[in-house]
Amino acid sequence: MPKIGVLALQGDVSEHVDALQRIPGGLDVLVVRKPGQIASCSALVLPGGESTTIVRQLNSSGLAGELVAAATTGMPILATCAGLVLISREIEGGDNHVQPLGLMDIKISRNAFGPQRESFEADLDVEGMDRPYRAVFIRAPAVSEVGRGVQVLAKVGGLAVAVQEKNLLGLAFHPELTDDMRFHQLFLKMLEA
Repeated sequence: MPKIGVLALQGDVSEHVDALQRIPGGLDVLVVRKPGQIASCSALVLPGGESTTIVRQLNSSGLAGELVAAATTGMPILATCAGLVLISREIEGGDNHVQPLGLMDIKISRNAFGPQRESFEADLDVEGMDRPYRAVFIRAPAVSEVGRGVQVLAKVGGLAVAVQEKNLLGLAFHPELTDDMRFHQLFLKMLEA
């Protein structure tokens, strides 16, 4: 049985764990907090939260290097909201507090849709899905620029909010806050491939 790690430094960790455990077939889910745990996983989730705090804790814990190594060797990674900011190559306008990991060839606009009080839900037309996906956006980023190898799966107002590049699936929204498991299932299909 594959072991799915959920990075648990800060953010909506328990919601992702619960979502993964709702998928039929029973997944082994590991809450990742310490060095050495990522290597025991078959796939990894980078949850939303506060990107500045997550980057600081990734670096101080020693997990940043392990995360980069896992991604570059092909481990499937689902990065949501702040996780999407972390895997980007660049943050629009620069940011002295967040140095992205440079794993996905995208440029990110942080808080592209406004502050938390302007959080919203939207029905997304998603590449490969037969019906709209109701997505929850909370102080969400957006992808402002994509590299040649990046596939845009969904947009809101002309801005990319779901992208995939090889083993990396990046979402500007929170799939763990809905009962629609299609993005988690897409993530698990990446593991099977």
